Amino acid sequence: MTTTEQAMAAPAVQDTGWHRLRVGRVRPLTDDAVALTLDLPDRLADTFVHRPGQHVTVRHVLNGTEIRRSYSVCPPPFAPPELRLVVRRLGPGGFAEYATTAMEAGETLDVAPPSGGFGLVERPGAHHVMVAAGSGITPLLTMAAAALRDDPRCRVSLIYTNRTARSVLLADELADLKDAYLDRFQPLYLLTRETREAALLSGRLDTTRLPALLSAVGAEPDDDTYFYLCGPWEMVTSLREALTGWGADPARTRFELFSAAPGDPAPPEAGQGDRRARITASFGGRTAVTAMGDRDRVVLDALVRAWPEIPYSCREGLCGSCRAKVTRGAVTTGRQYVLGPAELAAGYTLACRARPETDETVLDFDS
Repeated sequence: MTTTEQAMAAPAVQDTGWHRLRVGRVRPLTDDAVALTLDLPDRLADTFVHRPGQHVTVRHVLNGTEIRRSYSVCPPPFAPPELRLVVRRLGPGGFAEYATTAMEAGETLDVAPPSGGFGLVERPGAHHVMVAAGSGITPLLTMAAAALRDDPRCRVSLIYTNRTARSVLLADELADLKDAYLDRFQPLYLLTRETREAALLSGRLDTTRLPALLSAVGAEPDDDTYFYLCGPWEMVTSLREALTGWGADPARTRFELFSAAPGDPAPPEAGQGDRRARITASFGGRTAVTAMGDRDRVVLDALVRAWPEIPYSCREGLCGSCRAKVTRGAVTTGRQYVLGPAELAAGYTLACRARPETDETVLDFDS
């Protein structure tokens, strides 16, 4: 699900492990989306403390098959903190279809603690310009609400694109946020399959339309303006390039992806050196040892075969759920969208994109 513009600070130690949580409420949002509120026991309150923009990985067994998906934590802007996930159905089958059509309160889900580096820049008085497509609003709504609440000098502008007015997620909550911060929150809604009064707000969000939208929200390519993009690869990539061409410093743009690049190459077949490599992994205070097998392309393949509890979700280098620190040996990390220069320099990798370069490799998933 995710990536973020690479942060320069060294990563913090993260909580790990799986926790079985009860679904307390299932609330329909649109024809194809629901909000799942999970009951959180007092003993897990600290474990699931999250920063705005972070996500959790959900593990569920459906028809005998284990499914893992990552969802942003998206509590309502004006309610006590709660663990709420917004799930949208994108196609037939899978966890999202079950959650939006059949899931009921009282069921349980295995959930990993919050993770991810997508989040607000700590700059008092900044202008936070957020751009979302579809379910990309889920981390951005939380981030917008936090910025407006915690920094009375900041401004937040939102450019949000959907197909139709009926498909706009969390529309009521966005309206409440606008009413609460009339002078500091400005949302613009684009519809691609409906015609709006303003021509600027009818049609696709593309690089041609972007400068006029930025002008409409009063954005400037200066040191006090920060940009946050969340949506599919094509949109995020093109808009990042357009922002740079417009004059915005790329270092002031953060992003999260919900899909990998089209034709993103799969990891190559394992070589003879990979098959000899021994992998030791620490997770949740436990340790397991395995070795790369004949069919293992990446470290995660060997680990899941030996230890199904190991954390992962997307397998595409998007969500960062399989982030681990290499404490001995060396790996080559293939194309990924999560880890920044500081994390790579500190020895972090993604198990779903890592190939061992040494006969012995030790990974710490708890770091």
